[in-house]
Amino acid sequence: MFKMKSKEGKKKVLNSFEEFDKILKILLITGIFIVSGFIIYAVITPKPGYWYLGILNSDKKAENYPTNAAIDENITFYISVGNYLNRDFSFHIEILKGNNDTVLGPFPSLNAISFVNSSTITLPHREVWISSAFNISFSQAGTNQTIIAELWEIPSAGIRRFYDVVYVRLNITS
Repeated sequence: MFKMKSKEGKKKVLNSFEEFDKILKILLITGIFIVSGFIIYAVITPKPGYWYLGILNSDKKAENYPTNAAIDENITFYISVGNYLNRDFSFHIEILKGNNDTVLGPFPSLNAISFVNSSTITLPHREVWISSAFNISFSQAGTNQTIIAELWEIPSAGIRRFYDVVYVRLNITS
């Protein structure tokens, strides 16, 4: 009688392992399908686009920016915009002058004086735009005098939308 129970116990254990083996195979196959789905989604989904906004020096290079200037001395610079948004990008640039009271951040500048606005520019995907030369001067001496460039999107419908800001700080001497 004892041996019979032992054989029945072995059968139960073997059945349990077989059931476990089936469940494990089902879970592994399901996992493979789920991971494959994530990989396919990541490959098919387009990468999010981006843009850039930059200030270039008088040689049209992003280096050696002036840090000092005299009152009424012209400071020449250019603005560069790159479009990698996977669509056409219509925008305009607003150039402002600021000082110690100007608040800069990831929002439109506060307490700055608008100097000039560009016309609306439409830039195709993967294109770069460089402005004509801007000449700006300051009439008062002071530290932290600021040249600010704001990028504003001009959508085909709706109101303009702030995108980005870059700036250069100068010490203006008499």
